[in-house]
Amino acid sequence: MFNIKLYSSEITSEDFGIISLMYHRFEENKYPSTNIRINEFKKHIELINQENIKIINPSNFYNELKNNTDQRKILLTIDDGFLSFYENAWPILKKNKTPFILFVNTREVGSSGYMNWDQILELDKYEFVEIGNHSHSHEYLIDFSPKEIKMDLEKSISIFKKRLGKNSDFFSYPFGEYSLVFKKIVKDLGFKYAFGQHSGVIDLTKDIYEMPRFPINEKYGEVNRFKTLLKTLPFQYKKIEPEEKYLNDKTNPPNVTIEFYENIDNLKNINCFSNEEDKWRNSKIKFMSDTVLHIKIEGKFITERGRINCSLRNDDGFYRWLGIQFVVKEK
Repeated sequence: MFNIKLYSSEITSEDFGIISLMYHRFEENKYPSTNIRINEFKKHIELINQENIKIINPSNFYNELKNNTDQRKILLTIDDGFLSFYENAWPILKKNKTPFILFVNTREVGSSGYMNWDQILELDKYEFVEIGNHSHSHEYLIDFSPKEIKMDLEKSISIFKKRLGKNSDFFSYPFGEYSLVFKKIVKDLGFKYAFGQHSGVIDLTKDIYEMPRFPINEKYGEVNRFKTLLKTLPFQYKKIEPEEKYLNDKTNPPNVTIEFYENIDNLKNINCFSNEEDKWRNSKIKFMSDTVLHIKIEGKFITERGRINCSLRNDDGFYRWLGIQFVVKEK
């Protein structure tokens, strides 16, 4: 069983966790699915500050995660190293010394529309910036052989060490896609943490090699939705089955169960949604015990990614949130 958590006992339901946000492009308006308008981004930072939410320094990630009952926290991440980030968002973050992780796929560095190594090295000098590893090629690596995945990551690690003097502890799966084999390769190559693109809040019960992030773009970066994201809390769970998120014809649709921790108030009020057959719908759910939830997926996931999102509203207006992403194997 491949499920590595930072800590899994004495879990408290008062844990705020860490809300991790994922951005890509800034003011590249012809790419709405990965773009955020810079005025919206400024509003995001303003809202975070108004809510007195701490934007954590990646260098202190482990300690911030261990001590999560006193203050709400956010981790900013930016994927791909697009030039529009350097030109439009970096001046804002630099001015206020706002911490973040910039995940870089090494093959594209210096290509048209991407940052070059001089710009990346400029950022790397600041103690509030972490340059994270995002593979070399940024291909659909989950469909590659284990040997090919390892070779791709080893190449990115080699380039990181040559250019930056070290590899990062942080890895971001291309497209947020991972399998048990992919996760093991990431761990064996020395990474300490890895991020997907499934929504949710990081806490001590999460597998450190499949940590969630909320993707932000023009549609999902709208201010009112962003305000809702700032009121999300972790959903503490012991395990999710199937553990393998990479589906083939025999395992699609998956038989999904979630075993939660015992001390979650009003757990039976949970709502789940899923996109089987490419149609978002209320999932059919059934509690097998007080803490074990079965989610019946009625049809196959027919798009490349299958998603399940579960939420539970608290009396104070906050939401526990849990996202699961499956990847459908190419035929």
